[in-house]
Amino acid sequence: MSRINFPASVETAPAASQPLLEGVKARLGSAPNLFRLVALSPAALEGYLGLSGALGKGSLDARTRERIALAVAEYNGCGYCTSAHSFIGKNMAGLTDGEIAANRDGTSTDAKAAAAVEFATKVVDRRGHVSDADLAAVKLAGYSDADVIEIVLHVALNTLTNYVNEVAQTTIDFPVARARNAA
Repeated sequence: MSRINFPASVETAPAASQPLLEGVKARLGSAPNLFRLVALSPAALEGYLGLSGALGKGSLDARTRERIALAVAEYNGCGYCTSAHSFIGKNMAGLTDGEIAANRDGTSTDAKAAAAVEFATKVVDRRGHVSDADLAAVKLAGYSDADVIEIVLHVALNTLTNYVNEVAQTTIDFPVARARNAA
């Protein structure tokens, strides 16, 4: 059970959050618990959706974005996000079970994607203090400076949701995939 009470439905959310949640529902088929939790603050929901939407238009493909989300969720020990991104990765981004397992381990079965996921994991682990060699490795794999910035922002976006869900202990409304690094 969540430690923070949140709206049970789109209709019971704050009025300013309802149109945003309707947009989420249109895209995902439902308004998952995370979104209804963040909807307690319409400003927070708008900010989260704005950054997420903008990054969705970036240069990183959906598969790479999900790979990063899985690695960050696992590193941060967020069971909600590990479950959500395991489901989304498999059912919406087409990741295999083996790929999801590799992502949760901080890598990928695809060489280029592995560089992005490994870099993202280093960003989390070192709180942004990556080495010149770390930066060179991700760029050598074919990622541009703009791509590197997007990877860092995906780390930040996913860390944000990991922290919100861990503070709230959000009830998981996806098939459960327990984070191995859970505190």
